[in-house]
Amino acid sequence: MIVLDTALSNNLSKVTKVNIIFGQLIQIVPDIFEFAFRETVRNSVADGAELYIEIVPVIMKCLNCGNDFQPKENLFACNICSSTDLGIMQGKELFIKSIEGE
Repeated sequence: MIVLDTALSNNLSKVTKVNIIFGQLIQIVPDIFEFAFRETVRNSVADGAELYIEIVPVIMKCLNCGNDFQPKENLFACNICSSTDLGIMQGKELFIKSIEGE
């Protein structure tokens, strides 16, 4: 696990906080992720660490007119020209933003 490997490589005796970023399109349920995290780090240097989950919204780019927009109500069409020829600019992220410890 990245958190435990990072703690080991940085000589941390205790991980106190882990900040995670999820894109909205990843569709991870935060409570289920937290449960899995807690089970994974049980009896390790990260046991008891605070877990912060940030969910970033979806931002699309219309490949027809160049408009950047946030889809509303799962309507994946440009709000300017109604094109469905879109690119995803943001919303598919899944990464550890930071790990804090002592």
